[in-house]
Amino acid sequence: MPRCPLLANTALLLAALATINAGAAVPLKIVGFDDMSCSAWVASKSDVEQRAGYVAWVRGVLTGHNYANPGQQVSVISSGTVEQYVDRHCREKPQGSFSDAALRLTDRLSGRNAPITK
Repeated sequence: MPRCPLLANTALLLAALATINAGAAVPLKIVGFDDMSCSAWVASKSDVEQRAGYVAWVRGVLTGHNYANPGQQVSVISSGTVEQYVDRHCREKPQGSFSDAALRLTDRLSGRNAPITK
């Protein structure tokens, strides 16, 4: 019995699209503050409570990294070191976000020293 070329081609196209979509990077959903910009980070320097909340959030990201990557643990890090790292990141990338600084800090401190790739 001859196969229908249209169905065969459609099946191949769907398989190809599924493969392409499976390899596509899924955007990371950041669960954080309403404003994760470096400008918000810099402005928080004069607001002790806000800055403490931001630093605690970054430390939470580091803890989440340790939970998700038991083979690449981030060592103990002080809040002062976190603050200095994010300060430097935001000076170098003022249009960036401090969430990016947190993610790069996990890269640096876990020994991976490169962004996570799937």
